[in-house]
Amino acid sequence: MSPSCTILLCDANSFFASVHQALDPALRGRPVIVAGRESTRHGIVLAASYEAKRGYGIKTGMTVREAKSLCPDGIFIPPRHDLYIEFSTRILRIMRDFTPLVEPFSIDEAWLDVRGCENLFGSPLTIARRLKKRIKTEVGITTSVGLGPTKLLAKMAAEMQKPDGLTVLDYSDVPKKMWPLPVKELFGVGPRMEAHLAKLGIYTIGDLARFPVEALVRRFGVVGQILHQCANGIDYSPVDPHSLDRVKSVGHQITLPRDYYSYEEIEVILLELSELVARRARMGNYLGRTVSISLKDAEFNWLGRSYTLPHYTDTAADIYVAARQLLRRHWPSGRPVRLVGMSLAGLVPSAARQEDLFGRVEKQARLDRACDRLKNRYGERVIYRAVSLTGAGVLYARG
Repeated sequence: MSPSCTILLCDANSFFASVHQALDPALRGRPVIVAGRESTRHGIVLAASYEAKRGYGIKTGMTVREAKSLCPDGIFIPPRHDLYIEFSTRILRIMRDFTPLVEPFSIDEAWLDVRGCENLFGSPLTIARRLKKRIKTEVGITTSVGLGPTKLLAKMAAEMQKPDGLTVLDYSDVPKKMWPLPVKELFGVGPRMEAHLAKLGIYTIGDLARFPVEALVRRFGVVGQILHQCANGIDYSPVDPHSLDRVKSVGHQITLPRDYYSYEEIEVILLELSELVARRARMGNYLGRTVSISLKDAEFNWLGRSYTLPHYTDTAADIYVAARQLLRRHWPSGRPVRLVGMSLAGLVPSAARQEDLFGRVEKQARLDRACDRLKNRYGERVIYRAVSLTGAGVLYARG
């Protein structure tokens, strides 16, 4: 392994299912399937434990009906997004104990650059082993870690051994370990690009690496050049701990367990979403101005509307007031709603907060920070709005 292999990609194995297995030891070693309910119109598999994947062929996106036919003894659990956020936060804290250069890629994986940390924690390979051990011991989840000289190779390495793997992929390993793989296994190649490449006779990553780059550029433009570089293991992007600073928006959406007809019921969902979106904004240390809502009715007709606040905020109350106004202004009373979405855009660093003369903003900020500290320590359900306990509440409803 060359000294340049200092970048890790840490991927939590079957994350959603593993969270439930970590919380309930009786679920370990059993086929756990995280999925919505068929009766609530979002009955698809979101995640499955390796016991369910390998033993029964369960796949993400499969309908619950199909999953039950393949795995009648499976343990079906409704999703708990608050728990997943909590566990993800705990894992990121452990990563940042090893290096400040941590770039989250999704809720269950992140890159780390451990260059310069050798004197504190050992070689990159030693750091990878220590990271895996700490996450397993302190969080109860196994991880697959890839180690390489670039983000791309670290990501490719992490995919090569699951679950609980640790793989090194150096430049010299690319021809032997990467090139024989199907081209769809290359990070960034989706089904459509796979089909386009197949028309050129490109079926493996090696085919792509050996294909004339000039022809790829003529066919795909700059994307063709990037694909050729990736196939050869070349990636110049750094691990950027501030990547989230450039996120254009934060948001969330919920498919409702039944059609909601009244403004009062829909507003409960808007308040729950406002709390979640505001917390995500604070976790990323940014403020936003543009509040957007999206609504779908029973016939899947969609409406999206936005409102720009006069000031930047990361407070649920401000977001909710804007969302409520959009709802009542643009959605007819009594029209059924089956999906509600919300986002906060126009993001800037939280240092841009504008205080008010009478201290209302600072008072609310202190309250929000106190609630965040409680949730960080005890979980997302330690404190929430009482309205979530009503029949209309969804986000914190116990399934």
